[in-house]
Order: sequence, then C-alpha cells, then structure tokens
Amino acid sequence: MAFEPSSKVQELQRRLTAFMDEYIYPNEKRLYEEAEELGPWKVYPVIEELKPRARAAGLWNLFLPESEHGGGLTNLEYAPLCEIMGRSFLAPEVFNCSAPDTGNIEVLTRYGTPEHQARWLKPLLAGEIRSCFAMTEPKMAASDSTNIESSIVCDGDDYVINGHKWYTTNATDPRCEIAIFMGKTAPGNADRHQQSMILVPMKTPGVKVIRPLPVFATTACRTAPPKCSSRMFACRLPICCWAKVADSRSPRAGSGRDASTTACARSAWPSARWKTCAGAR
Repeated sequence: MAFEPSSKVQELQRRLTAFMDEYIYPNEKRLYEEAEELGPWKVYPVIEELKPRARAAGLWNLFLPESEHGGGLTNLEYAPLCEIMGRSFLAPEVFNCSAPDTGNIEVLTRYGTPEHQARWLKPLLAGEIRSCFAMTEPKMAASDSTNIESSIVCDGDDYVINGHKWYTTNATDPRCEIAIFMGKTAPGNADRHQQSMILVPMKTPGVKVIRPLPVFATTACRTAPPKCSSRMFACRLPICCWAKVADSRSPRAGSGRDASTTACARSAWPSARWKTCAGAR
C-alpha cells in the first residue's frame, strides 16, 4: 500500500533517526554489558541517562494517541516512528514507548480514576516507575484469555486474588509498582464474559515475583525486556481498584503501541463497562 507520511511525521522521522544515530546505536553495546553485569533485577544506568535527552528533544510518549499527554498521533502516523524505534532494544524505553507500560498507560488514561492517575499514570508518563500486565499463565495458551484459571473473588470489602502468572514483563524491575491483573470473576458466564481486570499494587502482601524467565535461552535484554514468573496467592485488596466485567477482547489485551515491534496492531476497543468501586483508600 502506498503511504506518504505527513510533514509532521516526516519531521519526527528525521529527528528520531538523528537521535538514534547519535545516542542509541552507539550505546547498544553498553546496554548489553550492563544487562549481563547487573541482571534483570536492576535498573540499567544507560537508559536512565538517555531518557532526559529524549524528553528534551520532544521525542517522548509518542505512542499515546489523542491525549493531552502524548504525541496525538494516529496508528498510521505512529507506525513509521515505531519502525525506527524498533530497530534497537535500547530505544523503546528511552523514548518511554515500551510495553507493557504503553498499554497500561492507555488503560489508565481512558479508565483510571483521578486517584489512579495521580498515583500511577503521572509517574508512568514521566518514566519514573514501571508497570506489568499479568495475564499469561504457565498452563494456558496466552493468546486466548478464556483459558485463564486465576480468580478474582469479592469477599466483603475486599477482592481476593489467586493466580500464578507467567512471562510478566517488568515484574523484576525494582521500579515496577503496579500490575493490571486478569482473572476470572464470573466463571459461570459465557466463556468470553468471565474475565475481569484489576489494579494490583506490587507491594501488596501476597504478591511475589519468583524468578526471571529466559527468552531464547537468556534473561538479558539482548533479546527482549526481562520476563518473569509471578505468583499472587491469596492476595487481598480493599475494594478500591476498578475492575472490568470484560469480554476477553478487552481494551488491554493486545493494546499498547509497542515500539519493539513494527506491526503496530491494536485490538478493538469495545464499549467497556468499568466498575469504579466505592470506599477507595
């Protein structure tokens, strides 16, 4: 398909390419060395040094569409920029365009309460914290959320969460403060109307990050950001986080315009019925 980027996108392409040439490609070797030396449980200094430069250059949060916080680009406009950033494992986080933060930011932007946005969205947009998306499980095919076995049960004034999650990107990052957790709240419903999502602060008692998981025989970011196995066993939360009585084509599943892939595909956003619970604290 013939595609001619707009003048705005062409200018961003030029600036991105120049930034990649000056700062990203020359620092890739350093990233790999830091990843090998520090492992998946640490923050890599090279990324933290380059993020202020990207922000100062106006190349920050480009993934976020139609928002006061982001670049306001459509998928079509973002695609060629995503292609450029996707040429290096170092680039996405430097530009604050890396998954799973991208998808989680979109969800918090669209559906988060003012409290959620102040606590998690604002620092995510600033690149100060990280987040994770807890969907995949060790005994199920991750591409089909109807296979999920984790449970979210309302018990008085609390939600009780039980589940063992797999390949939970960012969970080993010491800055990871929030997970969007997918589990079953209505197992008796039709298979695509059983799942809900809930915000789970990572410091909640009962949340345990067990270990990093290898991708192509390595846990270093030479292949991908660190994945991990996490367990949320009898994790009890006050009824203060929103949850979605979702069909499995949820707004988070597959969303997030991740610069580490050039596909730039997004799932449909159905009209979501988000439940904001009273008694937030």
